[in-house]
Amino acid sequence: MNLKCLFGLFVRVIISVAFAGIFYVGWMAVAIPVLKSGPLFAKALCWLSAPVVTGTGFTSGLAIFELLPGTRKSKLRDIVLWPLVGCTIGVAVVFLFGPMLIVFAMFALGAASILAKEIVNIKNQSKQTSGAAGRDEST
Repeated sequence: MNLKCLFGLFVRVIISVAFAGIFYVGWMAVAIPVLKSGPLFAKALCWLSAPVVTGTGFTSGLAIFELLPGTRKSKLRDIVLWPLVGCTIGVAVVFLFGPMLIVFAMFALGAASILAKEIVNIKNQSKQTSGAAGRDEST
């Protein structure tokens, strides 16, 4: 990996975390009144929607880079899956310890999943590039 590639990776992760934060703050604006005075079903629905909303924020950050000219074009399913799984695992791991830790786990594992996704994509691109170069040299 060269320096330009690492810088791009860093920017994509930071922008994704920023969008996840924006989405999480929006979720909190809706969830806090419901969690204070809503029925049990609504409270459960709020807590279940937290990783989905935060994962959507991570996805939005990545999707912005997919729209830029000259960048790779991934399927939406490939973009959504990584942060959604990361945020969901984060919630599942710390759910019993309390709601304050959920946000930290969602952001930590969501960001880690974005980082892992980007590293896998970079590795796949380098394999495709080196494979294409090898085919060009043999002809």
